Amino acid sequence: MSDARTIQFRLVMGKGDERVSGPDNADTVATIAKADATMDLSVAFMKSKLKITGATGPLFDALSSGQAATIIAELLQTE
Repeated sequence: MSDARTIQFRLVMGKGDERVSGPDNADTVATIAKADATMDLSVAFMKSKLKITGATGPLFDALSSGQAATIIAELLQTE
């Protein structure tokens, strides 16, 4: 059994319009609105602008490695 946990990122562009990166069956789902996506994601999490469901470990790993910022930036560019 693997200890690897997965994370899915969702960027909410508007009502009914989301950009998604990551598997549908992810252990953690992190969601942020487009208007908040350019702020530091650690700050966004502390201000409850970056919301999660599931385990926090994968999010903290993605924040500390820079993976979260990279993925959100890529999702912002896919408009």
